[in-house]
Amino acid sequence: MASLQESLQRFKKQQEKCQSTLSSIASRAGPSKAAPPRPMVANAKSPAPAVKFSNDTERLQHINSIRKAPVGAQIKRVIDLLLETRQAFTPEQINEACHVDINGNKAVFDSLRNNLKVYYDGNRFSYKSKHALKNKDQLLILIRKFPEGIAVIDLKDAYPTVMEDLQALKGAGQIWLLSNFDSQEDIAFPNDPRVPIKVDDDLKQLFRGIELPRDMLDIEKDLQKNGMKPATNTAKRRAMAQVHGIVQKPKTKKKKHEISKRTKLTNAHLPELFKL
Repeated sequence: MASLQESLQRFKKQQEKCQSTLSSIASRAGPSKAAPPRPMVANAKSPAPAVKFSNDTERLQHINSIRKAPVGAQIKRVIDLLLETRQAFTPEQINEACHVDINGNKAVFDSLRNNLKVYYDGNRFSYKSKHALKNKDQLLILIRKFPEGIAVIDLKDAYPTVMEDLQALKGAGQIWLLSNFDSQEDIAFPNDPRVPIKVDDDLKQLFRGIELPRDMLDIEKDLQKNGMKPATNTAKRRAMAQVHGIVQKPKTKKKKHEISKRTKLTNAHLPELFKL
């Protein structure tokens, strides 16, 4: 009986000590909005299970994997954010938006600051396109400065709706969009409808009768021999493709269909012959 009494006394002293410690912590932390502790009741319900240290472990692991990724992968993530939003971000805002800690990684910061696609004003980062355009009117003015043509790939990132505006200008007859024979990339050429040009039929036939080389390199060499500057640089593009490990598929020659007695001959491919 005496040992039980001593155990109760020790328990009461521990409770008083804990209560005193909690009171001192509360006084140092200031007033709290938390409800006062309820007195212990014999039939009280068991307290709710304690909250774990982190309920979003998956999110934290994702952030950690981003910050441990190579510098190039982190740079791409930031540039994609700047391109998609077209807004200027501070390093803190970039960290919050895509979890790339620029201030905590000097290599990422320096690479991003010196990137050709990024503009840094000393405080914020923003996307920098090759041509600073904002609308369709400025786009048309730029294309008219390149009578030899300008690659559409250099215009794609000018502003969000640039591709729609290119199609609108083409539909209005203000520009031409022609595909590159070798890379299948479009080239935009200016077209001024105020200057109508009439071409003789003999010249048309002569033009259509010229067989172009299969390789775009040969076309560019012929243009340079005749004093014209090609709108493309196939040698440079192929060298860059090899650096990045892009393998070009060999072009298969189409089988020529021989004309037989059952072949139906038409002039549908020559619509100008039917003009009166």
